[in-house]
Amino acid sequence: MDVQVRPDVATAESSAESGRRRYRAFISYGHHDKAIATRLHRQLESYRVPSRLRGTQGTFGPLPTRAAPIFLDREDLASADELGASIRAALIDSDALIVVCSRAAARSHWVNNEVLEFKRLGRTHRIYCLIVDGEPGDPTHECFPPALRFELDADGQIGTRPAEPLAADLRPGGDGWPLARLKLLSGLLGVELDVLRRREVHRRNRRMLAITAASVLAMLVTSFLAVQAVIARNDAQRRQKQAEALVGFMLGDLNDKLREVSRQDILEAVDDHAMAYFQSLPVADVTDQTLEQRAKAYVLIGDVRQNQGHLPQALESYQAAVALTQRLAAAQPRNLARQLAYASDLMFVGMMRWYQGDLAGAQHGFEDVQAILDRARPLAPRDPTLLYQLAGVVNNTAHILEARGRTNAARAQYRHLLDLSTALVAIDATNEQWNSLLGLAHNNLAKMAVLDGELPTAVAEYRADLAIQTAIAHRASRNVAEMEAPLLSQAALGRALALAGDLDGGIAHLRIAQAGAERLHALDKTHMGFAEDAALYAAQLAGLLRQRGQTAEAGKLVARSLAVFDDLVHQDPARADWQLERAEALVEKSVQDHAAGDNAAARAGAHAALAVLDPMLAAKSQDRAIVLAALAARLALAASSDDEAESMHLRQQVLTTVQAQTSGQRDPRLLALRDEALQGLRKAPQATDKTTLAAPSDAIHRP
Repeated sequence: MDVQVRPDVATAESSAESGRRRYRAFISYGHHDKAIATRLHRQLESYRVPSRLRGTQGTFGPLPTRAAPIFLDREDLASADELGASIRAALIDSDALIVVCSRAAARSHWVNNEVLEFKRLGRTHRIYCLIVDGEPGDPTHECFPPALRFELDADGQIGTRPAEPLAADLRPGGDGWPLARLKLLSGLLGVELDVLRRREVHRRNRRMLAITAASVLAMLVTSFLAVQAVIARNDAQRRQKQAEALVGFMLGDLNDKLREVSRQDILEAVDDHAMAYFQSLPVADVTDQTLEQRAKAYVLIGDVRQNQGHLPQALESYQAAVALTQRLAAAQPRNLARQLAYASDLMFVGMMRWYQGDLAGAQHGFEDVQAILDRARPLAPRDPTLLYQLAGVVNNTAHILEARGRTNAARAQYRHLLDLSTALVAIDATNEQWNSLLGLAHNNLAKMAVLDGELPTAVAEYRADLAIQTAIAHRASRNVAEMEAPLLSQAALGRALALAGDLDGGIAHLRIAQAGAERLHALDKTHMGFAEDAALYAAQLAGLLRQRGQTAEAGKLVARSLAVFDDLVHQDPARADWQLERAEALVEKSVQDHAAGDNAAARAGAHAALAVLDPMLAAKSQDRAIVLAALAARLALAASSDDEAESMHLRQQVLTTVQAQTSGQRDPRLLALRDEALQGLRKAPQATDKTTLAAPSDAIHRP
């Protein structure tokens, strides 16, 4: 049957045919079947083609070593009407399509669209089904979506002629996992099922024989080692030192080189194995040098896990380091290096608590760090490493104070940070860490200036920060991680310029930040910080473009932002900063929907944002980022509501929250939201120093 292929699909198809397609198969599934789809993906990717079959001719060409790679879509986009570009590209680049069929899948518009798109590529014969529940052909328990049940007509639409899809059966009494997997592999590889089954039986027999032989050998080796244990003790210690030195290289030099080229996937595998190795070792009867090395290893592992967005696991690694460095520091209280190592590891623990929204736990941890450094300072009052760590804890403590509404105390700490970082740069003007800290001090003082309504000062401080961070990134042009800091500075400067009335300047700087974050994310898809940056700047740029009247581009940007944040929050719902930034994007989408006349969508978006923001506001009523986002969400809901009484109540809530703020009363963002609420209540707004509407609020600053 001839099927019409759209020009854009045809172009991508020809590109995929120029070489072997990237994926052996694409797994399509509904939200309710995600666990089964994930297990199927793991079983297919782990399958190794029997050695005697590798390279022999199958229906679709020479047989490979493995069935991998298999594409598994991790985004739940069941409400979308159209396939995204990345999903369509993956379908085009897949040899086959595996559909997890169930009653839920039969109703999934997303699954149906993926099947329809794949059929339009002319690969109907490469579609394989895995039935997990339901009954094909039963109107009340149908498990096949329409695009599977019927052939396509000449126009590429679902026709009326019934199709006969190939299916493996996981239902009770069906094939079971082992046979179902082989059936799917038979189709994917183009090999007769009986051939794979015979090879699997042969492989299982060989495996059992190998296990038996290995067990006997292990028993003999264990006996031999028991006899040699006393003789080999010194040799074992030497070998352990060699092994730990090798692990130290993997976590040190190798880690640094992989981080520079953004191979977080390799880093994670190396560090996880190292973590397991060190946890298996005793902590008694070992040298202090060994314990110090292990603590450094735990910190490096924590760094990788943090970059991957795995904060609970990162916290576990840092706490393991603290357990060792605390013991070493207690043993030698006048050893400066040990006190600094203990303080540094404890700082990481506090930061992980902060990132997970535990402000009290974070502040307690930072106070402990401050106490350690204060006790150590008499040992070497001008030691640069001690001053640098002191500056770090001053910065972090100030952020916690700011989030708790104690802006005067935070401002004093930020000025202390500027003094410390200036002193460090005076010692060595080429030190990138110290220069970065100086830039951060300017950034923090700029935020304080915004709270005070001093926008020219804020713009000047942000420009100073940007100049420093850009110079650092230029010197470290091969280090991808160093390229992120200037983007943070570009975005902050863009927001400040927009607040000061320079909308075009704000748009220009946010475009630079958003495009740069997208490039970094393309270089390292596993670095969740880069994905977060790209989504955050996209939502903030969308807000400025909407004010400029460029609604089409603004709509695309906020849709892109929400898609990324939905994926991030799905991966780690405990990340409070991701939840907040997603809520900010929802508010921007709500405002856009209202402007387009779709009040139902606007209300839905505002309600979704408030469902996240209200609990945050109740817990942190003085956190400026949360306050601004919650107020904006209430005003968006008030503007789109059909109930006048509800709208008035929401606007009154905004005024109440504004009046409850204990600091930053001259913040132009806060004043603009207050004025909007007053206008909605048909009251004359109070005089302000800022008459233009506020740009999108600053997000949580990540130190």
